[in-house]
Parts: sequence; C-alpha cells; structure tokens
Amino acid sequence: MMTYSIGEVAKLMGITTYTLRYYEKEGLLPNIRKNSAGLRRFSEHDLAWLNILECLKSTGLPLKEIKRYLELSKEGDKTLQERLQIFLKQKQHLEEQIRALSDNMEKINFKIKYYEAAIQDGEAQVYEKNKELKAERNRLFKTKK
Repeated sequence: MMTYSIGEVAKLMGITTYTLRYYEKEGLLPNIRKNSAGLRRFSEHDLAWLNILECLKSTGLPLKEIKRYLELSKEGDKTLQERLQIFLKQKQHLEEQIRALSDNMEKINFKIKYYEAAIQDGEAQVYEKNKELKAERNRLFKTKK
C-alpha cells in the first residue's frame, strides 16, 4: 500500500502542511496513521477524503458542516439520506453562485464593449450613437434612459 508524507500530500493537494495539521487537530482527518518515527503517513483513502474535504471547503461549506458530514459518514448507511441532503444543498448553493458570477461576467463584458466603443469614438457618451449598446445597458442595469 502506497503512503505519502505530509509534505508530499501538501504538494499534491496544493495546501500547506500547517493546514493538514489543523485539519487533523480539528478531527477532519481522523485516521491518519503514523510510522514508527511518529511521522504522519497518508493513504490513498486519506487523499480521497481530503479531496472531498477540499471540494466542500472551496464551495463554501463551513468546516463545522464538513465535520458533521464526516461524523455522518462514520455512522454508516443509516445516514445516507442526510449525507445526500448535504450535497444537494451545496449543489444548489453552487448553482446560485454560478448564476451570480455569470450575471457579473455579462456586465463586465458589457463594460469592455462600452469602453472599446468609447475609445473608438473618442468620447464616453456613445449611447446616443450606438442604440444596441444603449439597449444592452438598459437590460443589464435595468435603466429606463
């Protein structure tokens, strides 16, 4: 069975050894084995769990909730529905974030088009000359002008 040192795991995961030690201290890495010298040795299973932990964390799930998920996992099959609900709720949260980011990207792209048109015309007041740009501004920013 292949095992990894804390430094190897940190490098593989793109996180610090401090973060890994913190996760272990907080009970988020409960089964990390240590060798005869007392050094942590991470298994493939540990890496798989760490990938889920990092996924949940990067999508905004608080560490307290991640710990709850881990505790549910330890309880076995009787918590499958509850664990599914955690992921469904997180998926909904991500979909809302994606919609918000998409809306913001559309506004950013609009402002890029606006400034390109303004630079081409040599003035900031391009809306009267460019009805398409004006309509897009009104749609994106909900203005009546």
